[in-house]
Amino acid sequence: MKTAVALAVLQAIAVQGIRIVQGNDDGWAELYTRSFEDALRASGHDVVLSCPAEDKSGSSSRDEKPTDRKAACEYDSCPPNSGPVGHNATRLDLNWVNSFPVTAIKYGIDTFGPQLWNGAAPELAVTGPNVGTNIWLAVPFSGTVGAASYAAHTARIPALAFSGADHGRLRWDTSPVPKVSEVYAQLAANLTNVVVASGKPYLPDDIFLNVNFPDVDDRCPDAASFKYVLSRINPGTFSPKDVQWCGTDRLPTEHHVHGQQGCYVSVSIGDASDKTTSNDVAKQQIVLNKLKSILTCLP
Repeated sequence: MKTAVALAVLQAIAVQGIRIVQGNDDGWAELYTRSFEDALRASGHDVVLSCPAEDKSGSSSRDEKPTDRKAACEYDSCPPNSGPVGHNATRLDLNWVNSFPVTAIKYGIDTFGPQLWNGAAPELAVTGPNVGTNIWLAVPFSGTVGAASYAAHTARIPALAFSGADHGRLRWDTSPVPKVSEVYAQLAANLTNVVVASGKPYLPDDIFLNVNFPDVDDRCPDAASFKYVLSRINPGTFSPKDVQWCGTDRLPTEHHVHGQQGCYVSVSIGDASDKTTSNDVAKQQIVLNKLKSILTCLP
């Protein structure tokens, strides 16, 4: 299934395609994730999706050996008694794992990706877009963030975790594709392409980006309406100064960004070792330099 977002993504920024592993915690057949996968492929990337067989939201960094699937996968996307792992009948790049988000992305990194890439490893990991935001206190419990943190911290693969405020659960074959799924896919792909275009290393070591989109509505109807804001996951009351940006040495929190009137996407610099804000100013500066062309300051 291809979405209308494909052409828009291609027109937004030209990048050289890379190997990307994609995970989530809502399940392999969730539409937000599939729309994002379409958008990444439209940008020229070689994507391998490796997600849980069903919704595993809130599973944080749990990691357990997959067990045989007894029931059908979510939305009847795989038949009952399908074993511990599986894939789309005609596309080996679309994979499910009957376990948690971290386990699923591990399979993508260690098994499914190399099988399709002649033994090569992924160059970047992305997760989501999650159905619902993952901001501040929700971050440690999120499987979407957990999978990205595993990729960045343990597998040493730069990672981006995406989440969207709109809570509509949608199966992969929903037609026509709702605008919200297309907009989130375009926003996520555009940011991913900016990171890729910035060159290797795509992010500093042990860093992931925690990215949250607000609602898509009459006030924010399309991807062009949104602006990206560099932010923190948690408040920095007792933290060292942040990178100098927007006339201050303290980045706004995700919570503050999403409390503003406007179409603002928070982009937080996360420490993959503990899922909090990275307080390393040198690493913050590297991320700022890579994203500066698309960032805006809050009014």
